Amino acid sequence: MIKHRIYSAFLSAVLIAAIAPVCQAQQYTTDWIANTFGTDATHVGSTARSMWVAPEGVIYTASFWDENEGGVALYQSGKSIGSFGLHNEFQGSAITGNATSIFAALQFNNVYGSGAVGRYNRTTQTRDVLINVSADTTETHADVVTGLATSGSVLYASDLPGNRVRVYTTDGVWQQDINVTSPGALAIDSSGNLWVAQKSAGTIAEFSSTGTAMNTIQMPTGAKPSALFFDTTKQLLVVGDEGPDMNIKVYNTWLIPFQVGTFGIKGGYLDNTTGIKGQVGDKRFTRVTGIGKDSAGNFYVLNNPWGGGWDLGRDGGTDIHAYNKGVLQWTLQSLNFEGVGAPDPGTDGAYFYSGTNIYTGTAGGTFVANTVDPIDYPSDPRLNINDTQRDEHFGQIVSVGGNRILVASGQNPAIFYLFHFNAANGYVAIPDASIPGTAFNTTAPITGGFSIDSKGDIWAGLDRTNHIYHYPLIGFDATGKPSWGPGIALYIPLSVRPMTRIIYLAESDTMILAQGIIGSIDWTSIGTRIEVYHGWAAGNMTKPNPVLTVANPKSITAAGNYLFAGYVHTVPNIDVFNLTTGNLDTTLINASPSTVSVGNDVDSMYGLRAYLQSTGQYVITKDNYNDSSIIVHRWTP
Repeated sequence: MIKHRIYSAFLSAVLIAAIAPVCQAQQYTTDWIANTFGTDATHVGSTARSMWVAPEGVIYTASFWDENEGGVALYQSGKSIGSFGLHNEFQGSAITGNATSIFAALQFNNVYGSGAVGRYNRTTQTRDVLINVSADTTETHADVVTGLATSGSVLYASDLPGNRVRVYTTDGVWQQDINVTSPGALAIDSSGNLWVAQKSAGTIAEFSSTGTAMNTIQMPTGAKPSALFFDTTKQLLVVGDEGPDMNIKVYNTWLIPFQVGTFGIKGGYLDNTTGIKGQVGDKRFTRVTGIGKDSAGNFYVLNNPWGGGWDLGRDGGTDIHAYNKGVLQWTLQSLNFEGVGAPDPGTDGAYFYSGTNIYTGTAGGTFVANTVDPIDYPSDPRLNINDTQRDEHFGQIVSVGGNRILVASGQNPAIFYLFHFNAANGYVAIPDASIPGTAFNTTAPITGGFSIDSKGDIWAGLDRTNHIYHYPLIGFDATGKPSWGPGIALYIPLSVRPMTRIIYLAESDTMILAQGIIGSIDWTSIGTRIEVYHGWAAGNMTKPNPVLTVANPKSITAAGNYLFAGYVHTVPNIDVFNLTTGNLDTTLINASPSTVSVGNDVDSMYGLRAYLQSTGQYVITKDNYNDSSIIVHRWTP
């Protein structure tokens, strides 16, 4: 493997050097979307799952995984101001703080297991206390500590599997346990009383500082309290609701608690009266996972767009909104970790569809919509945290007669999920089928490549069949749901076996087949041989011309007359090959004088997408897991 990587790096460097003068003559720009900032030093961290706001306005968030910085990120006045801890140190499920310390739930560790909390000095940003909260120490991914709060010298921690809130001094000395079923987010009011969110029950339980049960708030039917904050200036309990209302509810807690108001549009991003269903924006919240306020009166809301995976680090993303007197001041967004956005043919490449989100614009872009609806479609595979792919954040999109089909898949997928859209559901992608799956009458994983062409036809290399299966699109029903005909088996040419990638360009009747590494069982990798068949449907399935020699790309995509190849463990460059001549025409690196961080490489099978706009310009997108963004090259040959 090491020799393979060294050889790939050397060959890529040779190819780049050989075409350097050509590169300088090409016209292209380098841009990014899905992150507020486009440099490594300033980018918004990956998938913040909890938040604490210090009185002076410093925001602390906790993540399960952040590839290029510490798992606790710091923000202030709409800017990134640093991070601490290891990139995989924290669970992300809970964080709190006081004047001197930050307390955060820790990720599973071979030394102390799961269910631990670390105390970190806010000045030195180093851990000085370890608190083992839960008896459940074997959870490698599931949240165990689901809430944290401090009051004076006391620390409260929700032990979810233990059905209790544990009480410690802030030095980690245990004081008592309070029995609570399924405890989650926590808040302390001005009297020292403890409020405990019980998300699954839709209730918030109140306890005295000594642990005596007091009041219980029964929220509306379907409500799921996901975040708590007690506003001491107004003496109000503020509650994030992850249920159908997707908003923030405000309660007066004096004597008998009762609701006195809301913040945010009822229905959030799923409301279709003030916007398009799925559309995000000011007060159109997704799932609220953090609430805070500083001493200047600024109010902060942490959202996680829906869609995630079992490792929790590939959740929907970070979306922080800052308000003053109810008016939005700024947002901080990191909406992609391991995924890519495909240029949308229906908008001539102006919009980009990931497996879960929609973006548009430049220089960070605009977050348009979250396409996952957990209320109407709770069985959406993008919500299944037990899915073996870890996520479905890689998008492919086609538009056939005004009907869009979205394909969502993971980093190295053997299964692809299909969705459609219609006017009634707006931006929400409606789950249809999967391949393999019953709709395609196969259980065989896809190890030989996958392609959906511009006509909506599907081409799949089913495992151990030595065939490409072509599933023609039959059409759409009245709701926009697509259907496909039975698979047509096409023999894979011997010269390209074992085959690992398929791309079919219907406009030019061009088939592109990539060979895997001969003798290797790793079907996620590509070897050095890529065959191009012009006139495939017309009958040319045996005579490739040209045959490309490419330095072990990880991901390939094609549009118009060009093939784009990206590499893993070597460089972030995208090589551009001419499908007529077979020549390497240029390499997209980082357009001068661009300061955009383009990441290290392409560590995913479908991490590149490309589209030829009506203007003749090519739009090429690349996964950038290093900086939680999507790179966008715009190139005119």
